[in-house]
Amino acid sequence: MSGVNSEVQKVPEGYKQTEVGVIPTSWSVKKIGAVAEVSSGGTPNRENKDYWNGDIPWVTTTLINGNKITSAEQFITNKGLASSATKWFKAGTILMAMYGQGKTRGKVSILGFDATINQACAAIVVQKSVNSDYFLHYLNSQYEGLRELSNSGGQENLSGAIIKTIKIPFPKAKEQTAIANALSDVDALITSLEKLIAKKRAIKTAAMQQLLTGKKRLPPFGTGKHQSSNATNGQAPANPQNNKTTTPGYKQTELGEIPVDWDVKSLLDLCSLKSGATITGDKIDDSSSYPCYGGNGLRGRTKVFTHDGEYALIGRQGALCGNVQYVYGRFFASEHALVATPTKKASLKWLSIYLERMNLNQYSESSAQPGLSAVKLLVLKLITPAKEEQEAIANTLSVMADEIDALENRLNKTQKIKQGMMQELLTGRTRLI
Repeated sequence: MSGVNSEVQKVPEGYKQTEVGVIPTSWSVKKIGAVAEVSSGGTPNRENKDYWNGDIPWVTTTLINGNKITSAEQFITNKGLASSATKWFKAGTILMAMYGQGKTRGKVSILGFDATINQACAAIVVQKSVNSDYFLHYLNSQYEGLRELSNSGGQENLSGAIIKTIKIPFPKAKEQTAIANALSDVDALITSLEKLIAKKRAIKTAAMQQLLTGKKRLPPFGTGKHQSSNATNGQAPANPQNNKTTTPGYKQTELGEIPVDWDVKSLLDLCSLKSGATITGDKIDDSSSYPCYGGNGLRGRTKVFTHDGEYALIGRQGALCGNVQYVYGRFFASEHALVATPTKKASLKWLSIYLERMNLNQYSESSAQPGLSAVKLLVLKLITPAKEEQEAIANTLSVMADEIDALENRLNKTQKIKQGMMQELLTGRTRLI
């Protein structure tokens, strides 16, 4: 054995080598089957209406996400419960997904209420000497390894028998509680950040809907001095085509009701669209001076640039064609991106935000390789205020976007901190007691 390997194998004083790695000498290693009962549930017959839409919560793997499950999405009746292999499990039961769509297999959660479960969920009921939150955190840290334990065959599954053989390191009860509390505190912060981000996104989406359609105006816009000369005392002209009642200060257009001082313009009036330049993969790397954008966003970096300034880029080809990015500075735009250069009538930031909201992917031509044509996009119509108001709208929405970005960065950092804490605390490298 080489000297390097000897160093790797060296166990610090106060620690020992075990099947789960190096852990403190005071910790033990036990199989799940030695400290918990493992079983699963069942599914009542879907065709029998008497079995469904009752008041008994029924949990499936779709709700298993590493955290506490606080509500059910489906419910069964007492008849449904009696008809199937499912049964009641108490709050605090650990659930592990034995199989499911995508990367569901191997995920764990803890029940926050009494519930029944389906057959794809393994219910792990730990002994009173085991802290269930500690148990959950450890299994969460072993997600990738748990997936590798699956049965081989046409469909990779976990089973109750496999789950019972999983080995877990256990400190004394007080240290289990201390570790669980520390990690749960970080989880609570992560959850609060996720909720705040979701709330901020909803507010931004609503603001976009209101501001980009003129249903809400930013001061001082919408006052008398900003109204069109076609308006009389803030009243919109009558619409002789359909005699539809129009809100004072607004007018009917092909895109619906808009402020009287706004217009409906084609994208051609607001910008030009031109494909980027051809570039081969060997010209793209990770360290050159200029970012290179393609049909699906950032591809890498290049030694040369095609543009210098502010532009909106629209993905022209690829699965994500139609995605819109606001870019500035020097960059290379490949032939798979459309570069939007605004006219004097358009604010570039406003145009980027508006185009993003339009979901341009819906206009892609169906083929083996989805794509957008500039000709098809340039005829699209946009609800357009004066440039000064465009800029005010863009600034307001950009502030909201920046706030969300800051929260997302904080969330990412907190998640990384948690990963580091798990590696330290769940192996005993850092001790809380």
